[in-house]
Amino acid sequence: MTTALITGSTAGIGAAFARRLAGDGHNLVLVARDTKRLREQATELHDRHGIEAEVLTADLATEDGITAVEERLARRRDGVDLLVNNAGFGNKGRYLEVPLADELTMLKVHCEAVLRLTSAATGAMRERGRGGVVNVASVAAFVPRGTYGASKAWVVQFTQGAARDLAGTGVRLMALCPGFVRTEFHERAGMGTDNIPKWMWLDADKLVAAALTDLARGKSLSIPDPRYKTLMGVVKVTPRALLGGVTSRTGRKYGPK
Repeated sequence: MTTALITGSTAGIGAAFARRLAGDGHNLVLVARDTKRLREQATELHDRHGIEAEVLTADLATEDGITAVEERLARRRDGVDLLVNNAGFGNKGRYLEVPLADELTMLKVHCEAVLRLTSAATGAMRERGRGGVVNVASVAAFVPRGTYGASKAWVVQFTQGAARDLAGTGVRLMALCPGFVRTEFHERAGMGTDNIPKWMWLDADKLVAAALTDLARGKSLSIPDPRYKTLMGVVKVTPRALLGGVTSRTGRKYGPK
């Protein structure tokens, strides 16, 4: 039986990955900051699907938290076959309105943690000749939207580059770029969502199903919905100056993840 480790597993996209993978018979390592919620999630998934669910409390904004997950990923005994780097958050406000300390914390979670955990996981996976990594980015990676979009753009570029470097090793890497998904993300950041059209919202479970299909097909980039694929096609041909103006006016009220 294979094992998947999911960061930010207790809510939103992370929880959807946990439900789907447990339902498919995978053992899980659940990672988040809230021990109580982790234990409740682990018990529910174990009881419902008969899988083993290990709890690992870790704050990926801290050195100790990243190190703890690195050590779990690097274990050769009961190793991890699939890593889902999902943990993340957004800051409300324009550039220079957000405290620099908060911006640096975002970069630690979105970039440093993703780099270090991916490296720990793929090192062990390459030795075994198999494994996969899903790094959750955002469609915000493709538009000029300040630190959040920049950090997610880094995730996309890093993941696709690493995927090319590891081609032929049996290890697959994929950047997942969803649009708006109803999670705790916006509430935690204090972002309003009333102005977001209903058609732009995605279902987390359907998103995860599409993402896992794309991973199995060997894709290094997944935009798991026709609506957003169309939008990103428009983005590619829109002048950057115009695009930047539109996203700066709208993107500070809410941020896709």
